[in-house]
Amino acid sequence: MSIVWSVLGILVCGGVGGGVAWLLVRAFELTGIPAALVALIVGMVLAVACWIGLTSLLRVMKVLQ
Repeated sequence: MSIVWSVLGILVCGGVGGGVAWLLVRAFELTGIPAALVALIVGMVLAVACWIGLTSLLRVMKVLQ
C-alpha cells in the first residue's frame, strides 16, 4: 500500500511543479529552448520542494515513521 501512496505523492508534487512551471513560462511568453529550460528547472525544484514539504508534514502528523 505504501507504493500507492508514494506514486500518488509523486503525481501530486510533479503536477504542482509542472503546473507552476507552465504558468511561469506562459506569463513570460517564452518559447523553444528557453521555455524548456525554465520549465525544467522551476518544475523540478518545486516538485522536490513539494515532496519534502509533504513528507515533513506527514512525519510531524505521525502518519509516516
